[in-house]
Amino acid sequence: MTLTNQHPELILAQFKELKRQVPLLYALLMVNAIAVSYTHYGYAPNYLTIWLLGPLVTICGLRSFLWLRTSIENVTYTRALKQLRQTVFLSGILAGGFIIWSLALDGYGGDMERGHVSLFIAITVIGCIFCLINLPQAALLVMSVVTVPYIAYYISIDQNVFHAIALNIFLVSLVLIQVLLNGYSAFRDVIFSRMALAEKQHETEILSEENARLAHTDALTGLPNRRHFFSRLESTLAGASRENGAFTIGVVDLDRFKAVNDTYGHHFGDLLLQQVGDRLNGLSGKTPGLEISRLGGDEFGMIVQGEQDGLLALGQSINELVSCPYNIEGIQVTIGCSIGLASFPDAGRTAHELFDRSDYALYNSKTESRGQTTLYSSKHEQQIRSDRAIESALQAADLDSELNVYMQPILDLQRNEIAGYEALAQWSSPQLGVVPPDKFIPLAERTGLMRNLTLTLFGKALAGMASLPSRHYLSFNLSAHDITCSETVLLLLAAITQSKVAASRIMFEITETSVMDSYELAEKSIRLLRSTGAVIALDDFGTGYSSLSYLHRLPIDRVKIDKSFIAEGEDETSWKVITSIIALCRSMSLDCVVEGIETNEQRMHLKGLGCRYIQGHLIAEPMPAGEIGDWLRKSSYTSDEETLRRVLGADQ
Repeated sequence: MTLTNQHPELILAQFKELKRQVPLLYALLMVNAIAVSYTHYGYAPNYLTIWLLGPLVTICGLRSFLWLRTSIENVTYTRALKQLRQTVFLSGILAGGFIIWSLALDGYGGDMERGHVSLFIAITVIGCIFCLINLPQAALLVMSVVTVPYIAYYISIDQNVFHAIALNIFLVSLVLIQVLLNGYSAFRDVIFSRMALAEKQHETEILSEENARLAHTDALTGLPNRRHFFSRLESTLAGASRENGAFTIGVVDLDRFKAVNDTYGHHFGDLLLQQVGDRLNGLSGKTPGLEISRLGGDEFGMIVQGEQDGLLALGQSINELVSCPYNIEGIQVTIGCSIGLASFPDAGRTAHELFDRSDYALYNSKTESRGQTTLYSSKHEQQIRSDRAIESALQAADLDSELNVYMQPILDLQRNEIAGYEALAQWSSPQLGVVPPDKFIPLAERTGLMRNLTLTLFGKALAGMASLPSRHYLSFNLSAHDITCSETVLLLLAAITQSKVAASRIMFEITETSVMDSYELAEKSIRLLRSTGAVIALDDFGTGYSSLSYLHRLPIDRVKIDKSFIAEGEDETSWKVITSIIALCRSMSLDCVVEGIETNEQRMHLKGLGCRYIQGHLIAEPMPAGEIGDWLRKSSYTSDEETLRRVLGADQ
């Protein structure tokens, strides 16, 4: 009866149902009571028809008004429970007051008036019970308070009709009790079923949210994944377009990660990526407007909203954060990262344009300023247009007629004789004119044309070598795409077999970056090439990140020192580096070639250091293979040092 231990949801449901029913109950009670008072007016005393009824009707009216003005919106469990308890209590009080009042009126008037009282009690109590069916405590209390004295009173009257009425009321009360309990049970089951359904829906929503979170989360690093990144990019783009706002996207690519992954294994690489992800996640949590996602592999994407000043400073902070040493399973490693940024709307107005241009800015960072941040600019826009023109011309090019191979002699410094030639590509496009190799070769790699380009150039180089002295060798550069593509390597070997050039006269040059991209495939290809008798040279030595490890792990025969060291040769530190590399090669029984020789002083200095091979403009400019024979006949490269000094001149 006190509604203790009832489920809060059930209490709230009862309150909402009674909010609609109780005002009707009071209206029914007041109308019926006033009707009885009216029929007994003049028969019963005024204190019964007016003065006793007045307070009862007033209380009913006030309670009805309070229920009507009570809002069910945002009602709390505590307030609903208090209201229901008041209803139960007042139901008993008002039921007692009305039954006393109505039975008091029964003694006045004739049979018609007494019949009206009997009808009033019967139909009113039935109506009240049905109005209170969702609060059975109040309904049962009303029934007990009304029917017990009502039945007792009519049994006490010595008339069979009233006895029959009492018996009838008793039987009806029993039926009403069962109907009441059945109705309340059904109501309660509906509420509990609704609660169970809501709980299931809530669980489903939680599961759905969790699935959505997992679907947008990278399992390895815990960062948002590629799907989330592009979804956020689209929504951010839509918002910025509506509000004329600005934001920036960036692509972060780890430097030297592949080398670490190849050296220590994929498990170690995964642990390294996790630590990188933790650092980037911590940075995004502390930097307002910064979101970082993992796009895949060792590449991460970021979206920078809000203030757009200081983008390069933000990139620098990411560079420094990623570059701090990592300690993994007792091994300390250091990597770095390069970043490309593109801002809306300057760099583009679609997600594709922005991502493509941030990727282009990243490419510039990787090729021109590795380990730095590049913000896409109008200069890059012009470069893209130029690249697209080159790419279009390259796609339509007749490689056999447009590609040429130039040879640059390589001098055996200790013997003062030509040892071989490096094959250098030249492309003469009918639309664009002469296009430098550093322009069209990267585009050929990116557009899938590198194999055809390599095979065409290699065939021309082999044809040129056929007419040159058999003691001379051909040095040919292989790209990252070439060295990691087994089909290309097999086609190169097939071309050697079909030519008149022995495999031992071929030296393939590879760069450290081409090996870093996919070490296992590169090593397999290198060993296959070397097994035929070909020589392998590591090009651009000293400009990479893991040179020494590759010298130990790969079957390298020769090292080429990058010309950048010679260009800075006036710096004592550069000469110390060159000296160290030459000594290292000597200790490992490796030949060494120094590129970029332009002065006789450089030549003599290198000879004094014990360097074996040199290459550069001092020796000869690159020339077509057909001109090499005449050049050799006219050249002064003999073992006679006196003649060499006379021809070159002491001041060169």
